[in-house]
Amino acid sequence: MKQRIEQVVTYLKEQSIDAAFINSAENFFYLTGFHTEPHERLLGLLVFPERAPIAFIPGMEAGQLKEAGWTGEIIGYADHEDPWELMGEKIGNENTSVKTVGFEKQVLSYGRSESFMSLFNEPAVTDIEGHLNEMRVVKDEGEIAVLKEAAELADFGVQAGLDALQEGIIEMEVLAKIEYELKKKGVSEMSFSTMVLFGEKSGQPHGNPGGRRLKDGDFVLFDLGVVWKGYTSDITRTFAYRSVTSEQKKIYQTVLQALEASLALCRAGTRIGDLDQAARKVITDAGYGELFPHRIGHGLGINVHEFPSMSHLNDGILKEGMTFTIEPGIYDPAIGGVRLEEDVLITDKGYETLTKIPRHLQIIE
Repeated sequence: MKQRIEQVVTYLKEQSIDAAFINSAENFFYLTGFHTEPHERLLGLLVFPERAPIAFIPGMEAGQLKEAGWTGEIIGYADHEDPWELMGEKIGNENTSVKTVGFEKQVLSYGRSESFMSLFNEPAVTDIEGHLNEMRVVKDEGEIAVLKEAAELADFGVQAGLDALQEGIIEMEVLAKIEYELKKKGVSEMSFSTMVLFGEKSGQPHGNPGGRRLKDGDFVLFDLGVVWKGYTSDITRTFAYRSVTSEQKKIYQTVLQALEASLALCRAGTRIGDLDQAARKVITDAGYGELFPHRIGHGLGINVHEFPSMSHLNDGILKEGMTFTIEPGIYDPAIGGVRLEEDVLITDKGYETLTKIPRHLQIIE
């Protein structure tokens, strides 16, 4: 964590930023090692180029921050105290020397930005979120090890869903069985709302599980992930229940070919947008272009959806240590849909898929 703080400090010096307030729970975790959800309370890290950083945190969690390994100064405040007033006292007479301040513009609310700015004498404002995203995009060995564990648990969740399938069962019952089995593995939180969709409902890219009962000939789509030691996973698999039509087979094989076309380009130096274009070409050439409405994937790490966006417009390049998803799909509201999603790590040899559940068409009896 100390090295990450030093990277931020170096950036502040290079950009002539006199103070920065890092407010998101995700970046706070990345820089301190402590993950918490502060709800409406203020959580943040005040960083300067020439003095030690200060963590501001609800007082009831200050001890946990120390236990997580943070050795810097901590201002733990009670609910009846104003954290901005405490921050102003810590800054003291230095406020007049602060000419430029930085914060995460997509995170800090308008009201909080006003409170932060009021601590200084009409400073210029700059965004530091882009630099923090660039820091987080390449994972170190420890992060990769945790991401692999999270992906393994996602695989387990899909298998738990498969084991629960039987004719007449409803989507929500299968969902409950998946999350129950993961709870027994020690998973306290899912990356997002677990998706279990049967039949025509699998043709909704972001469908809502409910009371649809499973029947012969249905596609079964699972989309799930876990939060594990502060990092996330995200997997989608689609299966056929008992039987499959020729059109369902064509849709499935097209999505599989699109996935493999995108994976074939996964190596350091590849333009990110090319991954989307390769998969989209396969789907479009097969006649399903209008039924693939979303980007090919997204960055994966502390957030389940994080930088970069893996769209066809992205001119950034893949770097060793990046982790992201590849998830092409075809969604026919009458027949149902297929999405296949892998968690991908860029390595010195090309890539590794962290999710391991087989992706070929499986007919579940």
